[in-house]
Amino acid sequence: MTDEHHHRPRRADAGPRLAPLPEDGWDRSTRELLAPIRRDADGNLPHVFTTLVRHPGLFRHFLPFGTHLLRDGRLPGRTRELLILRTAFNTRAGYEWGRHAPMARAAGVTDEEIRRVGAGPDAPGWSPADARLLRAADELHRDACLSAATWSALAADHDEAQLIEITMLVGQYHMVAFFLNSAGTRLEPGYATEILPEPAAPGATTTEGAHGHA
Repeated sequence: MTDEHHHRPRRADAGPRLAPLPEDGWDRSTRELLAPIRRDADGNLPHVFTTLVRHPGLFRHFLPFGTHLLRDGRLPGRTRELLILRTAFNTRAGYEWGRHAPMARAAGVTDEEIRRVGAGPDAPGWSPADARLLRAADELHRDACLSAATWSALAADHDEAQLIEITMLVGQYHMVAFFLNSAGTRLEPGYATEILPEPAAPGATTTEGAHGHA
């Protein structure tokens, strides 16, 4: 990918533009909308949901689609999380990265591989299958289309439904990143150690060590 895509300007951190709706301000309808969401270990709901619920009509339709992709989709968990992490990196979505790094570990992605996501598909160490996934995320981010070569390569080990889901999953997490980045949604304290890797400086040699730790 070109530098123009990785070196995006970041919004100055002056706090969230839209704060999560505090629980003591939830009305009955809001409580019903948020009831299916899993609470974190501290008993609170993730900020993404308590912020997005400020638009209850959209939230009501967004949740089933997002939940289907995340919980009931056709892609293996490892595949899904590699695509999401690369999308979070490409869009500089620190909240998205922070919430999905633990999910990637739970799906079998190692800490070394999570760090390597920032180095991209050409970094040493990826299997051909994993490199294809990262390249697919990059092409969709850059071109809004998979190249013929990448589509053919993915079709060798994914069925038609999975190919559709790859494009929809990356698109979904672009949309969520646009919302999170623009709203200034902050990571919860329990996820603060999950740091989005920095992009390599223009012309720099890409190494795992240059991208920090998730």
